[in-house]
Amino acid sequence: MLKILICCGGGFSSSAMVTKVKKEIVEKHLEDKVMIDFYPFTLANEIMSKYDVLMACPHLRYGVPQFIKAYEKECIPIYLLPPKMYGTMNLEDIMEDAEDIIAGFKETKMNPFHFPGEDNVLKVRRIHSYRREHQ
Repeated sequence: MLKILICCGGGFSSSAMVTKVKKEIVEKHLEDKVMIDFYPFTLANEIMSKYDVLMACPHLRYGVPQFIKAYEKECIPIYLLPPKMYGTMNLEDIMEDAEDIIAGFKETKMNPFHFPGEDNVLKVRRIHSYRREHQ
C-alpha cells in the first residue's frame, strides 16, 4: 500500500484537499492501494515514519530544508508539490508522483526530492504527474 502524508502550514488547506482525494479513493475502490492523510508540517516529524512519502504545500519551501536537517535520520522523501498540482489535487497524479518520488529518492537520496528541471517549485507549471507530462 502506498502511504502519502500531505502537509501544509497548519493543516487547513491540506485537510480540504485530502478530504476530496479520500472521497475519490473510496469512489474508485482504491482503499487497499493507497492511503492519504494530512497533518500540519510543524508536527509531521511525530508521524512521518508511518508514511512512504511526505508531500508539502509549495509555500513550505523555506521550512523544508530546516526540517530535513533537524530530522535527517528519520526523514522520508519530502516533495514540494507544484502550486497548480496542489490546487487541483488529482488522485492519479498524486499517486504517480509519489511512486516516482519514492523510486527517485531510493536512487539519489536527494531530499527534498525534485524531478529533473523542477528544482524551483514556483516555476513548475504542470498540473499532472511528472510521468504523464513527460511521456
